Amino acid sequence: MPWNKHDYPPSMKNLGPRVREKAVDIANALLRDGYEEGRTIAIATSQAEEWNDNHPAEQDEKPKKHEKQHSSENVHDHHSASSDQNGRIHSTLKPS
Repeated sequence: MPWNKHDYPPSMKNLGPRVREKAVDIANALLRDGYEEGRTIAIATSQAEEWNDNHPAEQDEKPKKHEKQHSSENVHDHHSASSDQNGRIHSTLKPS
């Protein structure tokens, strides 16, 4: 069952909203790839926390009115995660 920002696994309740939203996106991608739910939650939580460490929140803020924004910056990204034959997780952001 896909999760969303209002309906997510209980183990994600203590994550901050930004990390939880990313974890839900990753978990849904892993479920689509056939991962077992329990493993999906653990992997998604770990990956989301790592993503948060590497992408500080201030980078996600919208530009101020006086800042010019290029059309290529308006692209919304969607997270995808998959694994190789050895079970290693590979996550990517794909433009919509």
